[in-house]
Amino acid sequence: MTPRHPSTAHRQHGLGAIAAIIVLVLLAALSAAVVRMSTAQQMGSAQEVSAARASQAARAGIEWGLYQAFRGGWTACAGSTQTLDLSADLGMRVTVTCNSTLYNEGESSPGTKQTVRVFTLDAVACNSSGNCPDASRSTGPTYVERRMQIHASS
Repeated sequence: MTPRHPSTAHRQHGLGAIAAIIVLVLLAALSAAVVRMSTAQQMGSAQEVSAARASQAARAGIEWGLYQAFRGGWTACAGSTQTLDLSADLGMRVTVTCNSTLYNEGESSPGTKQTVRVFTLDAVACNSSGNCPDASRSTGPTYVERRMQIHASS
């Protein structure tokens, strides 16, 4: 048996340590990327849920406004604005604005005019503690806002 040269054994041992460090660095980078993607996916899911809640809150605001307009709760409905606080159930507030206009639809019988009132309801739902829309929070990553508008006649 021939004795090994001491510098050759030492050189091979040092190469293995460098390879192990490179593998560890690559695994750490891969782990960081997986964590970042997971966090982004969770944020996206949370924003989708908030957007769905805001859409439902805006729809509820429209239905509530229609009820108020047709029941006579908003007499003349001229630019009236009310806020629904749904924060306990949905974490949303809804600002509902109502306008109405009278139109002459012609005569139902000779000499008898038929008038129709057309209501325009605008509901803006958001996850703000103030009025919606909330310009001060609109640039934040967690702010969600949805708007619905409807025209109805009686």
